[in-house]
Amino acid sequence: MDFLERRRTFDLPLTIGVIADTHIYAHGSRVLPAPVLDLFRRAGVGLILHLGDVNSAWVLQELANLAPLLAVAGNNDEDELQDALPTSLRFTVGTHTFGALHGDGGRSAKDQVKRAFGGKVDVAFFGHSHIPFLDEYQGTTLFNPGSATDRRWHEHFGVGIVRVTAAAIDPELILYTRADHLTNITFAPDNPSRPEPQERVSR
Repeated sequence: MDFLERRRTFDLPLTIGVIADTHIYAHGSRVLPAPVLDLFRRAGVGLILHLGDVNSAWVLQELANLAPLLAVAGNNDEDELQDALPTSLRFTVGTHTFGALHGDGGRSAKDQVKRAFGGKVDVAFFGHSHIPFLDEYQGTTLFNPGSATDRRWHEHFGVGIVRVTAAAIDPELILYTRADHLTNITFAPDNPSRPEPQERVSR
């Protein structure tokens, strides 16, 4: 998959768009919501991270057309994706360190990401549960955006925006009940870094 980003080191500043568990099948009716792509554009993302269970490669291609793309394999991904994508990855932005995995194969996705990355990176991303989550563990920020298309056991869909500067990492969890509500999310031209994780619900 030539459209996947090969770099694992990125320059500062950088805005990362985070998405997971889209579960879009080749012959299904589910699509990647246009307002999600528009949100990433308006946020000025310079990197997109997909955390597995994309299901169809063309979805990753569409994301890669917007910005450089990193992705990990999920347990429901088609064979082509299972073969092409890593089960986990690490990358750096300036001096900040990040890890990512899907989260299947253990008692819970949260346990999996704690075991793999807790105390070892600055931010660890995971998916699988479809439950948005943003918290700290052993000095590592744990970030699950939930699902952009399949909320299942949670009342909201979700995606993430993470702004990384030399001074700080600013993770933001953006939740919504309808994709068109994302048009209500605005970004300041010079969005200052915030020291605490943030959550926004768009209605």
